[in-house]
Amino acid sequence: MGDIRVIRVGIVEHHDMAKTMKGMQQQRIAEEVPDTLILVEHPEVVTIGPKAVREGVVVDGYPTVLTDRGGGITWHGPGQLVAYPIIKWVTGEQSIRAIIGRLEDWAIGAFAGCGIEAYRDPSMQGAWVDGHKICSIGLSFLHWVSRHGMSINIRTPGTRVEDLKGCGMMAGVHTSLAQLGYTHDLTGKPIDMSRMEEALLETCEQHLGRTPIDPIEWSLEMAA
Repeated sequence: MGDIRVIRVGIVEHHDMAKTMKGMQQQRIAEEVPDTLILVEHPEVVTIGPKAVREGVVVDGYPTVLTDRGGGITWHGPGQLVAYPIIKWVTGEQSIRAIIGRLEDWAIGAFAGCGIEAYRDPSMQGAWVDGHKICSIGLSFLHWVSRHGMSINIRTPGTRVEDLKGCGMMAGVHTSLAQLGYTHDLTGKPIDMSRMEEALLETCEQHLGRTPIDPIEWSLEMAA
């Protein structure tokens, strides 16, 4: 399928990143940019998807923002790595369920590279470890170009993730790798944002079918 450029944008507000992703999706549709993987960390916010709006879910005690990705509510914040694949999926790849499955397998493969056994759970899409959801996935498509993506809880603050509930999800279902005791990989290297990014890039070609180019540092101003 070719290469996928990888850009790091550091810490960016979710609403700012959402606007940039929309523009980049249009650029990808027009073949103005290549397939792109955005790696980012957001300040704390709970995104509220269409499912949560339909169900009248109320989120108290957290900053919130509406989002047009599929799904219900998702926590974003410090200690969470977010991967947004802006990819033009070609004929033979064009199945939403299959694409979500590829992202699930990607996260599971990255965890395996760190010595962590993860799996799917039929109750909710994403990747799970020891009975807890560690990775959330939500996508939006236009002309088979994806926007939004997946978030991985590595070392999140306090019990902010664990206390969140809604959309049929009980408090405590979501947690982070650190809370479960997964703080170092098989070689003794800390499992932090850098290590998880490395694990994702190592398994990107296998699961997304695209070869990652060395990451570049990037800012929203560069997209203007």
